[in-house]
Amino acid sequence: MTSPEPQSPAPQPSEPESEDRVYRSVPAIAGGVLLLAVVGWLGIDAVVSGEGRTPWLALAVLLLVVPLVVAFTLRPAVYAGDDRLRIRNPFRVVVVPWGQVASLKSAYSNEVLTESGAKYQLWAVPVSLRARKKAARREMRATAQARRAMGRDEGRGSALGMRAGLGAGPGGDAASEGPVRAETDRIMDELRGLHEARHQAESARGEVTVRWAYEVLGPAVAGAVLVLILLAVG
Repeated sequence: MTSPEPQSPAPQPSEPESEDRVYRSVPAIAGGVLLLAVVGWLGIDAVVSGEGRTPWLALAVLLLVVPLVVAFTLRPAVYAGDDRLRIRNPFRVVVVPWGQVASLKSAYSNEVLTESGAKYQLWAVPVSLRARKKAARREMRATAQARRAMGRDEGRGSALGMRAGLGAGPGGDAASEGPVRAETDRIMDELRGLHEARHQAESARGEVTVRWAYEVLGPAVAGAVLVLILLAVG
């Protein structure tokens, strides 16, 4: 009588991968939708009501303009995962593993610097100097209000003043929230934190890949060629 062979343990289900964080510019998307509506209305009107070569010229212009509007407004996005950063810019898609990221720079534009010295701009996270100034003014007002509240409480010498000095009063709540930051600066802070946490991970290694967006360049180039031909013939 043979003994039953020991059964191998059932494979453990792999842990589900976390979804990428997606960052996009809401004002750019709104502006792109508005531009597409205007361009589409004018183009369709020219195609329907135009005479001679006007409808063909309108179609060629639409073929040129629509991909460019989509590329610069609706297309840009940044996908931040546990292992890599995927940057979808108007004409390129760049995938940078966290192990290849040297730093994330914020000045007049937000950029990713790689270990090889390459630099890629984050079109989906534009820098707004106006938003930075607004955040700085809010920070100054919050700091001034906190100081005035703490001064009043300390002058009273009450228990409320002691709580405010420990950060439990009105001034303490404002200070505990941290400095006021512009939206894009907060996004860059999140990306820097993710980079610091994952840049030494084994799964975050690899090479930087760059792919051109031929789905955008192809129609735009074709539209430009058609416009030039129609203008030259006309």
